[in-house]
Amino acid sequence: MLAVTFQEPGRVAVEERPEPEPVAADDAVVRVDASGICGSDLHIFHGRVKIEPGFTIGHEYVGTVVAAGDGVTRVAVGDRVLGTFHSACGTCFFCRRGIYQKCDEARVFGHGATLGSLPGTQAELALVPHANMTLRKVPDGLSDAAALFAGDVMGTGYDGVVAAGLRPGDVCAVLGLGPVGLCAVMAARASGAARVIAIDTVEDRLEMARTLGAEPVHLTEEDPRAAASAATEGRGVDLAVEAVGNPQALDLACRMARKGGTVSIIGVYAERTEVHMGIVWLKSLTLVGGQANVMAHLDPVLAMMASGVLDPTPLVSREMKLTEAPEAYEAYDRREALKILLRT
Repeated sequence: MLAVTFQEPGRVAVEERPEPEPVAADDAVVRVDASGICGSDLHIFHGRVKIEPGFTIGHEYVGTVVAAGDGVTRVAVGDRVLGTFHSACGTCFFCRRGIYQKCDEARVFGHGATLGSLPGTQAELALVPHANMTLRKVPDGLSDAAALFAGDVMGTGYDGVVAAGLRPGDVCAVLGLGPVGLCAVMAARASGAARVIAIDTVEDRLEMARTLGAEPVHLTEEDPRAAASAATEGRGVDLAVEAVGNPQALDLACRMARKGGTVSIIGVYAERTEVHMGIVWLKSLTLVGGQANVMAHLDPVLAMMASGVLDPTPLVSREMKLTEAPEAYEAYDRREALKILLRT
């Protein structure tokens, strides 16, 4: 089968890899119809996240089950499915408490030995461990472009808002308007935010945020802190969502939040980062962050997507063939597309 593999910083390749087969009783194999290139894939592409050369990458996918072990009961061969970006056993200490992303047996697709050595989903076929937990049937009428968002990007945006405690009537700021940030904008609006301030430097992304009901603010040409103050009678926002993975964005989020407010950190951090604890302490801020618990939210997110309450399809700006992955990564790195789907 063909698969997209990391070669070295700035270069991926499409190579032949052995076809996977179920190993454990609750394993499944999915024929991937479409996969997405994610911002965290760019961290691998740039070398920020270390991974072995030749490893298959990617973690967003929708496809059809072609093989399943005897222990797979929630899906069956022939089902159209989507999956979360990681696997989880469902029975360990953390899973029993609903902290699925920290499962003792969690493995993240496409992230190499550091996160479980689970080959990625930018491939013609993908092995899916713990399929009863990891996979869901795609609701009727939901497109590939929408479905693959549920298992990572929309799930992460939703987690970054709802799990952070957004309440109806709150004012929310989202810093960074890549697909995850824009999904956070959608989730905030759907969850009752009175106003959403959306911050970035890319005009197309700011305009997309406007169409989603947010108030766009250019990071360098305008004053985000002044915008937050004006929207809240000087208090600052109730929730600031940092969707970049950048120390300066995190610092700005802390400064935009009101006293007693919350900063939700859903951007990916691979390096040591300083936080101005004086600001956090003086303002009594709550910091929440880490890998999103998308598995906990998968069913409600899918239900809202199936009903049209959440619709990520406008974020898909380009579809390319799996064999065009090297060109797709370069285009995505140049910000020539908001979201790229790879078709097998």
